[in-house]
Amino acid sequence: MKSYLAAAISMTSVPDLSKNLAQAEELIDLAVRQGAELVTLPENFPFLGEEKEKIDQAEVIATESEKFLKTTAQKFQITILGGGYPVPTKDGKVYNVASLIDSNGQEVGRYEKAHLFDVNLPDGNTYRESNTVKAGVKLPSVYSSKDYGNLGISVCYDVRFPELYRYLSNAGAEVIFVPAAFTAYTGKDHWQVLLQARAIENTCYIIAPAQTGKHYGRRQTHGHAMIIDPWGLILADTEDKPGVAIAEINPSRLEQVRRQMPSLQHRVFT
Repeated sequence: MKSYLAAAISMTSVPDLSKNLAQAEELIDLAVRQGAELVTLPENFPFLGEEKEKIDQAEVIATESEKFLKTTAQKFQITILGGGYPVPTKDGKVYNVASLIDSNGQEVGRYEKAHLFDVNLPDGNTYRESNTVKAGVKLPSVYSSKDYGNLGISVCYDVRFPELYRYLSNAGAEVIFVPAAFTAYTGKDHWQVLLQARAIENTCYIIAPAQTGKHYGRRQTHGHAMIIDPWGLILADTEDKPGVAIAEINPSRLEQVRRQMPSLQHRVFT
């Protein structure tokens, strides 16, 4: 693992596949021009609209998203995380898939979101992700990259389930992705503190690309794509606008924190 620049992108995706992919490429280009070698896109980056529309277009969204990730990774010679897009299943639902693509256009990591967001919020919004999404049943694997370290994948609501992150940590993760479309209501109180907690308790870098702003109807997301270091310090934050958070991922900083705070070695219960 070398020192390198990573990017967490903040987008305002809408119910328009081509418009979203154009926005994503523009932000990827901006990140690359600032030196980023590892670029991450948020959950729902290719489409954020009504559930029925998503299901009706799922085949096209999945095909175009995978093509986009592979061609863009090759074009810019970077590693890209596509933080979440629908992939049809045989029972009429979709998996919410996050895919990691290397600079050769090869998929090196894939995770189907396990924890689904079925919540009634006090602001009057109700979310039932399980109506259209099938929960993944496989724990995410950790991809060992010679250049970028041991990379673990999670998605959005997963961040509330620390056992998943301890699993990734036990598997050697040094950098963990948390692509999200966090609601505006929960995000203002929970997003930052949960990300910092996951970084601190596992002494790892957290890279969290995020949706932001108004998407359709009453759907509004919190934004604040972030990169957080193993001590819990926020290295970069896009705030509440589309943009790019860029920060250095430094192996010597990781080693320093794990040496000074060796909590992973002090676990009593596993």
